[in-house]
Amino acid sequence: VQLQASGGGLVQPGGSVRLSCAASGSIFSINAVGWYRQAPGKQRELVAVITNGGSTNYADSVKGRFTISRDNAKNTVFLQMNSLKPEDTAVYYCNAVTKLYPPVYWGQGTQFTVSS
Repeated sequence: VQLQASGGGLVQPGGSVRLSCAASGSIFSINAVGWYRQAPGKQRELVAVITNGGSTNYADSVKGRFTISRDNAKNTVFLQMNSLKPEDTAVYYCNAVTKLYPPVYWGQGTQFTVSS
């Protein structure tokens, strides 16, 4: 499974942006896709996840501001981020949990900065 993340950049506080994670390869093996982030000096943390069944889960810090969704026809998962705060600044990674071995795959990170 290959994952290609895109959509990073610079956004002002209060703004919005959408990140994309395009999957290729053994798409049929994917059970769930998640977005993680890692800020400087901090551990990588889960931001949001969506399962094959469409169930979603969010970190408390982003609930009500971020929405994870998917376009099955394009094999792409999106992370819509609204009401952005400087503390959302991080490198964002997409991740797939699969039926394969090894089961976890990571895309390359995309830097995202919230600053005025």
